[in-house]
Amino acid sequence: MTRDLPTLIDAKKLAKALRKRLADEGVILGHSQALERIAQDHGFRDWNGFHAAIEAHQFEAWSVGARVTGHYLSQPFAAKILSSEQLRPGWFRMILDLDEAVDVVRFESFSNLRKQIRVEVGPAGHSKERTSDGRPHVELDP
Repeated sequence: MTRDLPTLIDAKKLAKALRKRLADEGVILGHSQALERIAQDHGFRDWNGFHAAIEAHQFEAWSVGARVTGHYLSQPFAAKILSSEQLRPGWFRMILDLDEAVDVVRFESFSNLRKQIRVEVGPAGHSKERTSDGRPHVELDP
């Protein structure tokens, strides 16, 4: 079984690409069949097992003391997780201690630096809250 697992989003993109490639060759494959084949390509019996392994692997990385990287208000950061609480399946509330303070104000006339942030992220590592340009407040790297 492969330890280097894709994210759920990437696994679904792989399935979509497989369907397209096979359709170009004249073979019609349903979405669920493509997901099953991607799971088997990664050494799993079926999509359910693959999906569970991806989620378990991702959420292990979101435990107290772990390091994460990503973007907060479109600015890159690296941080240590000070607390992590699962709210519901796939959703976590965390407190992150940023290595470098991030300025949360976009005006040149003043700043508001933040060294510690409280975030809620879902299975894709993104917050529900978005900036005015539509980008999630928090985007954790896979």
